[in-house]
Amino acid sequence: MKHQYSLAQLTVMGCAPPEMAYIARMCGYDYISIRPIHMGLPGEPNYEIAKNKDLFDATKRALDDTGIKIHDIELAKIYDGNDVSSYEPAFEASARLGAKHVLSSIWTPNTPFAEEQFAKLCDLAAQYDMFVSLEFVTWADVKNLKDARHILETVNRKNAGVMIDTLHFNRSRVSLEELDAIPKSWFKFAHICDGPAEIPTDKEGLIHTGRDARLYVGEGAINIREILSHMPEMVYSIELPHVQRTSEFGYAEHARRCLATAKAYLGA
Repeated sequence: MKHQYSLAQLTVMGCAPPEMAYIARMCGYDYISIRPIHMGLPGEPNYEIAKNKDLFDATKRALDDTGIKIHDIELAKIYDGNDVSSYEPAFEASARLGAKHVLSSIWTPNTPFAEEQFAKLCDLAAQYDMFVSLEFVTWADVKNLKDARHILETVNRKNAGVMIDTLHFNRSRVSLEELDAIPKSWFKFAHICDGPAEIPTDKEGLIHTGRDARLYVGEGAINIREILSHMPEMVYSIELPHVQRTSEFGYAEHARRCLATAKAYLGA
């Protein structure tokens, strides 16, 4: 079976969307997953295509030149003090470039607020014919599949589902039986990467691997093949940031190795 792959922004964080498209085409990806919603994190570049016409135009040219498509955009983060309506410019600009999926995660312990904002986010995305996938992140407030399922069942929107990241699946200690209980229509894409066997017990350790040191698929201790076998066939977005390797190999070669190892592992 020929899988389809997307190159995720965190894998090549130093590359703007146009460069991502050219790298993706060169390496053999089908899509790119971009980050047009700026998080304001230290050292993170700003790729807000809605506010930067030159960047928007360059991204469109690169997509047209390469035939690469945008699969999903991130990160429609839900947190205290922010209204998700602020994401509309990013949705509008990304939809004009063909994006059909939005990634979200929840970073507030205020569950009623999170539910309200997630419902509002889904309704906003629906105006642009976009599907919202909720990701649980091991160090966030919605940190496992049980938490994500509660939000999705409460909000009950047709354009909402869950996104499984194999690293967070492993580190949040989610069971395969939990996956089997999820409606198949909730799955649109997955993040794939590997990680070491040892799971850090502190937040800093979890963040370090998640943001700076993920492993190539098949290189670590996560049974990625088994996790994916409990979900329907879908796009696999390779989210695999690794600071040392991108410094050593460069972003393009790192992206190539990400795809080559994933194909070797899943094709075995």
